[in-house]
Amino acid sequence: MYEGFLTDVKGIKLGHAEDDLALTGTSAILCPEGFTAGVDVRGAGPGTRETDLLRAENLVQKVHGVFLTGGSAYGLDAGGGLMKFLEEEGAGFDVGVGIVPIVPGAVLFDLAVGDAKVRPDFNTGYEAARKAREDDKTQGNFGAGSGASVGKILGNDFAMKSGLGQSSIRVGDLVVSSIVALNALGDIFDYEAGKRIAGVYDRENKIFLDTCALYEKQLKDYNQFSPANTTISVVATNARLTKANCNKISQMAHDGYARSIHPVHTMNDGDTIFTLASGQVEADINLVGILAAKTISRSIANAIYSAEDSGGLVSYRTIK
Repeated sequence: MYEGFLTDVKGIKLGHAEDDLALTGTSAILCPEGFTAGVDVRGAGPGTRETDLLRAENLVQKVHGVFLTGGSAYGLDAGGGLMKFLEEEGAGFDVGVGIVPIVPGAVLFDLAVGDAKVRPDFNTGYEAARKAREDDKTQGNFGAGSGASVGKILGNDFAMKSGLGQSSIRVGDLVVSSIVALNALGDIFDYEAGKRIAGVYDRENKIFLDTCALYEKQLKDYNQFSPANTTISVVATNARLTKANCNKISQMAHDGYARSIHPVHTMNDGDTIFTLASGQVEADINLVGILAAKTISRSIANAIYSAEDSGGLVSYRTIK
């Protein structure tokens, strides 16, 4: 396991709510004082909320929370729960007649694991926000990672259980951290260790199969499984960044995806990374981006290392 957690950046709170039977849930990232934010969406099948607002030329400069959730597009309802909680806490954008909490978010597809008729909703989002705290160290089968899986080209019989992963890196006063809900079509690698740790797994022969090689064989049935994907993440830092800078950090952070997920950013993934910056420390944007990609890759590995068997899916802990 790699060290650190998203909440190593001061001002961030993290909470989770899940349905252990339906295998779905939501993770709420709160920054009530307002953090500068950006986003980069690389996958071709995204489910997102308020991402246009994060474009550098648009009005609002700070957000008060971000949510990562299961449930496919149905899960976008969870964002309203975060908004309600933040409004009750007095956090939001002042519109004269009240406040409007700014809460972007993204979903992953977990309907093929657990109960497809049960999805995160307003109440799930509110509960995740209510549970948010500054010392959260949750990893594995929780929140948005409850129904997450990887290596899905041959369906659930060959897929593996994934989940939430967190990590952080410090360089002097600079802190860059991340959380990943890992729900990828492809195979997963621990980039720094140089090894495959999850993906398409042949349980009978106890070996990994190669997703890209399987695509090359043009299997007749892979398309029925390939839409059930998407890896969603948040990078947090105490660096002083503009919205444009945050968008650039999100772009650079996707290198962590590319190092650790093969293939990645497919037509059937909605891969999305948000960046949150508190503005406490002067830092070179290139360094922040380098560290963002590194922590994303580490959080991906931690999502595999911390996951447990669930929903008929085998985990790294079982096969290692």
